Amino acid sequence: MDNNMPKENKMGVMPVPRLIVSMSLPMMFSMLVQALYNIVDAYFVAKIEEAALTAVSLALPLQMLMIAVGSGTGVGINAMLSTSLGEKRYDKSNAAANTGIFLAFCSFIVFLFLGLFIAKPFIASQTDSAAITEYGTTYLMIVMVCSLGLFFQMTFERLLQSTGLTFYSMISQLTGAIVNMILDPIMIFGLIGFPAMGMAGAAVATVVGQTIAAIVSIILNLKKNKELSFEWKKILHPDVEAIARIYRVGVPSILMMSIGSVMSYLMNMILGFFADIAETARAVYGSYFRLQSFFFMPVFGMNNGIIPVLAYNYGAKKRKRIDEALRFGVIAAVVIMLFGTLVFELIPDKLLDIFEADANMKAIGVPALRIIAVHFPIAAVAISLGSVFQAFSKSIFSLVISICRQLVVLIPAAWILAVVTGDVNKVWFSFIIAELVSGMLSVIFFKYVYKTTIGPIEY
Repeated sequence: MDNNMPKENKMGVMPVPRLIVSMSLPMMFSMLVQALYNIVDAYFVAKIEEAALTAVSLALPLQMLMIAVGSGTGVGINAMLSTSLGEKRYDKSNAAANTGIFLAFCSFIVFLFLGLFIAKPFIASQTDSAAITEYGTTYLMIVMVCSLGLFFQMTFERLLQSTGLTFYSMISQLTGAIVNMILDPIMIFGLIGFPAMGMAGAAVATVVGQTIAAIVSIILNLKKNKELSFEWKKILHPDVEAIARIYRVGVPSILMMSIGSVMSYLMNMILGFFADIAETARAVYGSYFRLQSFFFMPVFGMNNGIIPVLAYNYGAKKRKRIDEALRFGVIAAVVIMLFGTLVFELIPDKLLDIFEADANMKAIGVPALRIIAVHFPIAAVAISLGSVFQAFSKSIFSLVISICRQLVVLIPAAWILAVVTGDVNKVWFSFIIAELVSGMLSVIFFKYVYKTTIGPIEY
């Protein structure tokens, strides 16, 4: 036996429940902080005025698109890297890491130009308000043009997660979120000697937090990630085969998450049908998106911990550990989401108070939160089963489910309910209808993937 060969990764030997908890808890906690940041950010923006809160809601689709590209590429890197480690193909895992860094920089260049040229027309296409257009353009242009920190942060954190170093990934995410939350009030309102920058301050606080998090994650990879080797030559001259493998998994994931961006844009347009209350309804929708992230983000964090476990044990041909991971993930996700439903049903008014909601906003927001929250447990099952598609390079199924849920079902249902009933409260039922379809498709595709991919592995 070669003593220079790396020892078996903990993903192949540690008891599965303890492994998932050890890998997922840091990511769940850091994502909770990220969700808290989203809420705190909107809290301070809402103190400017309701038009500012509406503006960040209209900017949300393009922000979601950036996250989709960064996260989807990260899924591809994660799948290739974890599978290669399971197969003991260390040349391939290093190719995934170095090529992923190159792709992160390319993503930044694309969004830099998009921020310069489409930020204002994008916001203006959703509102007739000059104030909202100005707020939204200012915010969106800054976060897109200065997005290098976002893409590097997401990529280097994925490299830590892929090799089981989720604690260090948590440190990076926490650092960025905490810096962001501290800078928000300072830069928005001009505290401790800083000039009051208003909406621009919120955007600057965001990109500074992302940049610092990126620096921290780079340092942690260089010092702690012993399973990967970073080389300038390989970063500047990326492996073409690695690009193909990363995007074979990553592109469906990018498209899947990008659909959420399109859905948010179209939902904002549908809410425009209710002319007298359109801007308030959009503020409610943006507030809901931030509030739900407090429960969805931990589930996604747990999924991020499960995906490398599934991929590694698939590469190592350990079916029993795959089954254990799946059972644990589904049960934990449903429990988290049931708690989320309970909170939304019992105290929706208190949740909206976070965003300085007046009586008009609560009249729309309270029933909205209660109606939408019904679908949370169904979503938990769909998200958990989706980890299988990503881990085993079957992301096309996740893409199909996402298209059906958000574009084929949710948006048409929302439009029909808006036109037929003329009642904004009825529009929110489209979320429940769409999630029922998503849940059924997830179960059908999961059974197929299990039978064809996992089933043939000896127990």
